Amino acid sequence: MKSIDRSLYIITGILVISGFFIFTSASLGLLAREGARFSSVAFSQIFFGMILGTIFLLIMTKIKYRILKHYALYIFILSILGTLLVFVPEFGSKLNGAKRWIYILGFSFQPAEFLKLGFVLYLAAYLSGARNKIGEFKHGLIPFILILGIPSIILLLQPDTGTVLVLVSAGTAMYVTAGGKMRDFLILLLIGVISFSVLVYKRPYIKDRLETYIQPGIDLQSSGYQLNQSLIAIGSGGVFGRGFGQSVQKFNYLPEPIGDSIFAVAAEEFGFVGAFALIFLFLLFSFRGLKIASRAPDYFSGLLVVGIVILIISQSFINIGSMLGVFPLTGLPLLFISHGGTAMFFVLGSVGIILNISKYLKS
Repeated sequence: MKSIDRSLYIITGILVISGFFIFTSASLGLLAREGARFSSVAFSQIFFGMILGTIFLLIMTKIKYRILKHYALYIFILSILGTLLVFVPEFGSKLNGAKRWIYILGFSFQPAEFLKLGFVLYLAAYLSGARNKIGEFKHGLIPFILILGIPSIILLLQPDTGTVLVLVSAGTAMYVTAGGKMRDFLILLLIGVISFSVLVYKRPYIKDRLETYIQPGIDLQSSGYQLNQSLIAIGSGGVFGRGFGQSVQKFNYLPEPIGDSIFAVAAEEFGFVGAFALIFLFLLFSFRGLKIASRAPDYFSGLLVVGIVILIISQSFINIGSMLGVFPLTGLPLLFISHGGTAMFFVLGSVGIILNISKYLKS
């Protein structure tokens, strides 16, 4: 057994530290917003996200990954039950029209972050056990649709369309890696197109975001406001940026400066060079993670690493792309950077699993 992959460990550390400085600067914009509480936001990010998340990472590097396979189904079921708590009045809370948080003993928690980890963990366990029968509908496509469909339906009821996109991305990557046939991929694509069309028809806000994506200037005071302000922030950053803490857009102009708009704040303060460096860090993370997956000691661990890496990278690039107008707005936070103690906690724990697996790589 070797030591953990130091390259991935260092890349993750740089992302966390960089994210802390970007978050700190972006959160100063809260001081100009009525009702915003800087202290509680900072405490959640630092204590629950960075400190407890780092402890979670270290713990996961010590627990042998094969143990996770034995408990994968139970973890998946627990994550589903936890996510369902958002619909229980005593625990769930509605914010901006969505039920995504549960409150226990005065603390808030977003169970969808746990669900993402539970999903890839169980899917990796199932696909590794059925690897010789993936080509059969009964053992391949149908179980995959069920494993993906159950959490997706729960998330859509919240609604949380962005997280569904992330699950679909990670799940499809894992299914293809496990040997899923092109026929199955085309069927999944057809189901995805039909499902998305129904969502656009049933949910006006998705239609508005899609129209804004196609025609960014269609309504700059309503559906196009966030994208317009984001592009102003990114463009005003120029090559080297305004400087740390000097963002103008984070004060009353840019919606959610510590949430899904935080990349725009970073680009305004650190310019093209800083934005490119941040994107490059995520690319390094994905390349290193997928390299670990290619040398994983067994089928289960390889699929699990693929799932975790795609979860992290797809969400991060969807966020960045939406701020640049490359993708429609989804409301997804930028992992390692945006406010969200729950997201930071589980993403660091997930990285700990990859680092654990990296100790057993094939030579």
